[in-house]
Amino acid sequence: MKITMLMGSAALALMPMAGAALAQDATAADLPPCEGCSDSMVIMSWGGAYQDMQLKAYVQPYIDATGVKVTWDESSAEAVAKLRAMTEAGNVTADVVDALGADAIRLCDEGAVMEVPLDDWLAPAPDGTPASEDFGDNIVSECHVPTNAYSTTFGYRTDVAEWNGQTPDDICDIFDTETFPGKRALEQRPINNLEWALICDGVPAEDVYDSLETDEGVERALAKLDTIKDQVVWWTAGAETPQLLADKEVVIGSTYNGRLFSVIEEQKQPVAMLWDYEVLDIDGFVVPANLPEDRLNRVKHFLRFATDTQHLANQTKYISYGPMRASSQPLVSTHAELGIDMTPHMPTSPENAAHSILFNYGWWADHRDELDGRFQAWLAQ
Repeated sequence: MKITMLMGSAALALMPMAGAALAQDATAADLPPCEGCSDSMVIMSWGGAYQDMQLKAYVQPYIDATGVKVTWDESSAEAVAKLRAMTEAGNVTADVVDALGADAIRLCDEGAVMEVPLDDWLAPAPDGTPASEDFGDNIVSECHVPTNAYSTTFGYRTDVAEWNGQTPDDICDIFDTETFPGKRALEQRPINNLEWALICDGVPAEDVYDSLETDEGVERALAKLDTIKDQVVWWTAGAETPQLLADKEVVIGSTYNGRLFSVIEEQKQPVAMLWDYEVLDIDGFVVPANLPEDRLNRVKHFLRFATDTQHLANQTKYISYGPMRASSQPLVSTHAELGIDMTPHMPTSPENAAHSILFNYGWWADHRDELDGRFQAWLAQ
């Protein structure tokens, strides 16, 4: 495999691998030729354990089946800003973009990404159920192809002597620096932080977004975050918190549940999960508007392959994110390398989701730009 690594507009270029990958992928044998398609493709994603999952679950099998050259752009965290800039400049370099549901709504409203006719582009379920029905309520935008459900939640070190044998079991323990002293890691954006802050300031979870509609609600959330601001290490990439925990630079921190699964189960670090009030979210693919025909043909071909029932189920062999097709759910089994049952590690399992928040895609699509500004101004104070 040929590898070149860059960051941001960065690229990790992949070429077909020798070996039996194609023979092991039953769906690849049925893949029709890609007529009128480009011979390369740029996928914008998130890097880290998530991107590694994509590579193993369906990107490398697709490369082996087609011979296409794939380049990774690891900047999905800036997908909205980058696609806006690319569209304005008339130079769209990404072919398919992994994007959050709320970001997909914003980009769709702005015309930066195109509507995806799911039943025309994507494979039906094995029993013939059209893709749109198989995805069902997981479709949050007509421009978004949902692939997995994940949560933003907290991991904490289990060996903090100053905690005297106690471990956090409540989301509001994040704000309890007397019982649980030490640095915290929080994402450097308002999403999730404002929700958790209000809940821990006494606002019922079902009233959080109504409260954030008001200036008073936003100020109340920021005031709660003020109580731990001097103990926070701010992160911008999901891989940072696991590393901060492993290096003992923080004692507790938020990140994506799949990143924490990796540090706990794969790296065997003394870290445990705090599922209380995890924020459930949906990730998936969007397609930039106005792609040349050969590049769009390649994207359609890839998406049909990558989002079929088996390949979405295959995601769970490598990361603890739930597949978005109903037909994929019964195919969730064991981790490909660890051999452990993945069902208890899914953020959507009843036990883990007992106290969870469903991310409000539409609300954040409408308010993200404004609250980004207010949050950054607060950080600078």
